[in-house]
Amino acid sequence: MTYYLTEDRLNELKAELEDLKKRGRLDIAERLKKAKELGDLSENSEYAEAKDEQQRVERRIDELEDILKDAEIIKKGEKTSGVIGIGSTVEVVRNGKTMKFFIGGRSEVKPEEGFISNESPLGQSLLGHAVGDSVTVETPTGSAEYVITRVE
Repeated sequence: MTYYLTEDRLNELKAELEDLKKRGRLDIAERLKKAKELGDLSENSEYAEAKDEQQRVERRIDELEDILKDAEIIKKGEKTSGVIGIGSTVEVVRNGKTMKFFIGGRSEVKPEEGFISNESPLGQSLLGHAVGDSVTVETPTGSAEYVITRVE
């Protein structure tokens, strides 16, 4: 599976991975050590919580390693052929309201900041279209029509 990431997001994920491998693992090891010193592990909630956190951290490390292994860098602001693709910034009009979206991968999603996934219903609908095209997206409240006014 390919994970589409901007350079900024790639660096954020690398930093998170590094932090989890170093500080995260050390913090948990310290918590486990202190919990073991309390005695009986069968009824030791501090130990159980530390083990749960250890599992969460290790799952996240595995997830980040998978993402970074299969990452494809999105070049923001690259010249486009006018056709919307992953990495495009798109301006659309819906019900007279202008909106701007950057289409990235699933790790880029921040709808409140205009970052949508290529896998989202809107992202999927926009891919392959150009200025002047109209796309219809099915939403939980019905259909929504977007007119593409700009592609960067």
